[in-house]
Amino acid sequence: MKYQLACGDVMPGCAQTFDESDKDVLLGQVAEHAAAAHGITEITPEVLAAVDSKIRVTG
Repeated sequence: MKYQLACGDVMPGCAQTFDESDKDVLLGQVAEHAAAAHGITEITPEVLAAVDSKIRVTG
């Protein structure tokens, strides 16, 4: 099973994508990217819900 996210689905205009077999790893990468690229250092329940709703599960 793969978990995929296009950051642009949450933050329009961002081209970063994520593709991992472990959802926790993907979420960690997303959190690091959010801080570095978008200045989001606190992952609130609302931010997590927005990200989680855009994660695609394949395979």
